[in-house]
Amino acid sequence: MSEAVTPERLLARAEAHLKESLVVKEAFLSGHMQSVVDLGLAIATAFQNGHKLLIAGNGGSAADAQHMAAELVVRLTSAFERQALPAIALTTDSSLVTACSNDYGYEFIFSRQIEAFGQEGDVFLGISTSGNSGNVIKALEVAKERGVVTAVLSGKTGGKLKGMADYSVLVPSGVTAHVQECHITAIHVLCDIIECCYCGKE
Repeated sequence: MSEAVTPERLLARAEAHLKESLVVKEAFLSGHMQSVVDLGLAIATAFQNGHKLLIAGNGGSAADAQHMAAELVVRLTSAFERQALPAIALTTDSSLVTACSNDYGYEFIFSRQIEAFGQEGDVFLGISTSGNSGNVIKALEVAKERGVVTAVLSGKTGGKLKGMADYSVLVPSGVTAHVQECHITAIHVLCDIIECCYCGKE
């Protein structure tokens, strides 16, 4: 380890990261929570009408997609038991993803699954910190063609996805780490809203 890297400097660096993250979350809280509530209500309505949620993203956003699906299929907290909810992460089938990438191209790994599983009234949630993920954009286009309700979790500008979806939740930051930190918080809030609206959670 470099002599310039002291415990004090590392502590200051860690504190600075957390403080920046808190600033972003405070800005998100003050100006963007209505978009989260609107999306949560849309997903709950889809469940009430017998439809499902399809979720996709790349890298850390793929992990967020899987995290959200797990919270809904299993449970958000042991303090509230309810039925499993129909949420599917389109990021998890390695055979499907690699076959599609090899045969058609990486751009189609989510849209191909929307063609297979997406039905009118379902919800597709695309997660992209930049808003420019080609495969999420393609999936959104196919979802709209099939009458699937579309939603986006993205960063400050929304990138190319801005304005494409029925519902957009944008985190007011251009720093990928802080956007992702807000996304996972938004996902937990969404799950709580869904449980309140659809499962009778108080």
